[in-house]
Amino acid sequence: MNSTLWIVRVVLAVVFLASGTAMLTLSRARMIARLGAWIEAVPIGAVRLLGALEVLAAIGLVVPPLVGIAPMLAAAAASGVFLVMVGAIVLHAREREYLQVVMNLALAAMAVFATWGQLAS
Repeated sequence: MNSTLWIVRVVLAVVFLASGTAMLTLSRARMIARLGAWIEAVPIGAVRLLGALEVLAAIGLVVPPLVGIAPMLAAAAASGVFLVMVGAIVLHAREREYLQVVMNLALAAMAVFATWGQLAS
């Protein structure tokens, strides 16, 4: 179970680090091309804030359990990822981006597993 939990944490961290970094560094036009049309429906300040939160979540998923300091922060980060995915599911469903809805459901399920795994250990 520990190996599976680490794999899920790392996959989530990589996805959220990449997405968050893109939201923090790319222009709106490049974000739309890379992340999708939903960027047009959200104010740029909110997109940048979401990017910062995603980068922090990526760090929180891996660093605390890796160094053994406050490992329960990983459960908090995974819970935050779940909440972000719920919002993403709603946003993508509204935009009729159903492939993204499926991907967000998968990421939300992984976040639930990561939260449960951290709390159970």
